Amino acid sequence: MNERETSGGTGGRRPGYAAAAVVFAIGMARTTLPTPLYGLYQEQLGFTELMVTVIFAVYAVAVITVLLVVGNYSDAVGRRPVLLCAMVLSAASAGCFLLERGLPLLFAGRLLSGCAAGLLSGAATAAVIELAGPGQKARAGFAATAANMGGLGCGPLLSGLLAQYTRWPLALPFWVHLGLVAVACGIIRSLPETVAEPIRWPPLAPQGVTVPAEVKGVFAPASLAAFAGFALLGLFTAVAPSFAARTLGVHNLAVSGAVVFSVFLASTAGQLLTQRIGACRALPVGCGILVAGLLLVASSLVAESMPLLVLGALGGGTGQGLAFRAALTQVGDAAPARHRGGTISAFFVVAYAGISVPVVGVGAMATWLGLRQAGLIFTGCVMLLAAGAGTYAALRPPSGA
Repeated sequence: MNERETSGGTGGRRPGYAAAAVVFAIGMARTTLPTPLYGLYQEQLGFTELMVTVIFAVYAVAVITVLLVVGNYSDAVGRRPVLLCAMVLSAASAGCFLLERGLPLLFAGRLLSGCAAGLLSGAATAAVIELAGPGQKARAGFAATAANMGGLGCGPLLSGLLAQYTRWPLALPFWVHLGLVAVACGIIRSLPETVAEPIRWPPLAPQGVTVPAEVKGVFAPASLAAFAGFALLGLFTAVAPSFAARTLGVHNLAVSGAVVFSVFLASTAGQLLTQRIGACRALPVGCGILVAGLLLVASSLVAESMPLLVLGALGGGTGQGLAFRAALTQVGDAAPARHRGGTISAFFVVAYAGISVPVVGVGAMATWLGLRQAGLIFTGCVMLLAAGAGTYAALRPPSGA
């Protein structure tokens, strides 16, 4: 079983869940760092909007593959080795972007970034929760989801500012992140291991998308809500900067990065509200707010309005945050300790399918119908999915709720 270690004696306190959350945030920031830069890469290399979404989706495919193959590996080998491996892959991804001379290294960088995120999603979430002391579980659950969303939001904000206001738009963001990775590695080395009896070199045991029987009752509505919410995040991280530049005439990379940041900031704010509302009610409420946010995004496409796009980001992000934390809380609480990492990884498989498959569809449709029409079709489909997941969660709350 996975148990929280104390501190290895009486000699001083060791870092807890907040330190693990910082590592999580640094790792996730790398995954969205290129978001405001795709327009620069398009100008430099001359590829289409479809290729932007494909480059973006390579990341999500890598995440899903890693979650399926080694999503439960940290349950056996321990959290710290997996976190360190994720940081190494994140650094290698930054190196690919620094050496970039064409599409192959862009694809390689996104692939490595996805592998790092796949390792982090299950292992870091489990580590944050398990490092919480008595009475800290609720705060640790928020710290885990806030680190995930906050890290994803800080990536485009950081790169947008550095790209717009420095001389090295395609290099400095990645050098800065390499420095942050070094800090994260130092933190990981000081973290206590939360797996009681880690195995040095356990054989791989790919789990697929399987969950323990105890979790199946909550997994379906929780994962569908996560799929819909992550689809919104995928739209903003892959397509929103292009829409802002081509349709709204906004070419400031810092502004584009801030718009993407706003959806993740709102997600974090939504997560703060989840505990007050309660996980059971927050899931359907979050889905309802997500639908309203998507309606605002659709309105911004029709009216070509930046204020409506920002309002859609804030509304949709709030709903996504409410639903996401509620869903992760339900899944994490239902999972037995010895399968927690693997169960959380299975949850993220479904979530990351939402961030990749619909976005590639938007890119494909954009080449035939235009970005606006493709976005309207996307928002309509995701609204239906979010409404369905929210309705199901409202009518079939978890047993014992």
